[in-house]
Formats: sequence, structure tokens, C-alpha cells
Amino acid sequence: MLRNILLVALGGAIGSVCRYFLSFMNTSFPWGTFVVNILGSLLIGLLVGLVSKGALSSEMKLLLVTGFCGGFTTFSTFANESFGMMKAGDVLLMALYVGASIVIGILAVWLGMNISNH
Repeated sequence: MLRNILLVALGGAIGSVCRYFLSFMNTSFPWGTFVVNILGSLLIGLLVGLVSKGALSSEMKLLLVTGFCGGFTTFSTFANESFGMMKAGDVLLMALYVGASIVIGILAVWLGMNISNH
């Protein structure tokens, strides 16, 4: 258990630092975030595919998928979960998940900002 936690922590730390370096690309359009989200989605798809083929161990999955991709971007996990629902034929559930995540996420940011201003 401790080994698994350390693998996730190490991957997450490296992913977070990589995201930090790419955040310098932000201008009037958040290119850094956009690039991180797209690269993270590509990477998690590649890694999950390799795991499903048995080409990566469960330890490498913890380090790279849960840790690195989780630290690099949570959007990659969101995209992977959404794709999994679509692949399973749960298109309505996927649409609900995507729509609710975006709308409620934006509302949560708005709410948090309003709470912090009082």
C-alpha cells in the first residue's frame, strides 16, 4: 500500500511540475492549459491502451496514469471516463456527465469566487 502511494505521489509531483512549466504559455488564450489538457488526454489514452494490452504493469499504471496524468491534468481522466461511457454505449450518460461537469464546474468557480468576496 505504501509503495502504491509513493508511486502515485512521485508521478503526481512530476506531472504537476510539467504542467507548471507549460503554464507559461498562457496569453490572452490559455494555451498552456489547452496544451496540457490535450497532451494529457492523448497520453492517458496511450497509457490505458498499453495497460489493457498488458504492456504496462499495475505499478506503472499507478505511476503514469494515476500519478503523472493526475498531476499533469485532471482533464485527461475526465476525457478517458467520458470515452469509456461512450464506448460502452452509454451516450446519454456521457452527455449528462460532460454537460454537468462543465456547467456545474463553471458555476462552482463562480460560487467560490463569490463566497471569497464576502
